[in-house]
Amino acid sequence: MKGLVVIDYTNDFVATNGALTTGLPGQAIEAALVATTKEFIEKQDFVVMAVDIHDQKGQYHPENRLFPPHNLAGTSGRELFGSLKELYEADEEAVYWLDKRHYSAFSGTDLDIRLRERGISELHLVGVCTDICVLHTAVDAYNLGYRLVIHQDGVASFDAVGHDWALKHFENTLGAEIVGK
Repeated sequence: MKGLVVIDYTNDFVATNGALTTGLPGQAIEAALVATTKEFIEKQDFVVMAVDIHDQKGQYHPENRLFPPHNLAGTSGRELFGSLKELYEADEEAVYWLDKRHYSAFSGTDLDIRLRERGISELHLVGVCTDICVLHTAVDAYNLGYRLVIHQDGVASFDAVGHDWALKHFENTLGAEIVGK
């Protein structure tokens, strides 16, 4: 069985005016990311929207020392970006929404339990940022024994060097299959 984790594809990470935007690289993957998500939904595979959430104060969260406030609860910045939002709103029941507070979608969440109860052993990843949240999710998935598939045309970062490094790391260090492009 396989599952798809869509990581942080929100207005704050993708829109031109987003608080921590990938900008054009993030926007350029929209069609491929949405097509992959739609394909998984249509096949009734397990689809997870793993979405970063922070509170307004956030004084205790370590990311606040590294990045500007982003994906704040209750703001439009935390909403899914573009046509992914439309796809999600068309059938919210087809997707498992997962709030995450750390880079990895596994850290402090029930993601591993949800995947195992469905017998999922192959995990497909799309989203942003390739070298931050996608990377940390992939490392945790690898350490938990999941087979990894990274959709190259469905990941992006605001750091081109980090993006390229992460793709090589997925393949050469985590044994991930890189598909797309």
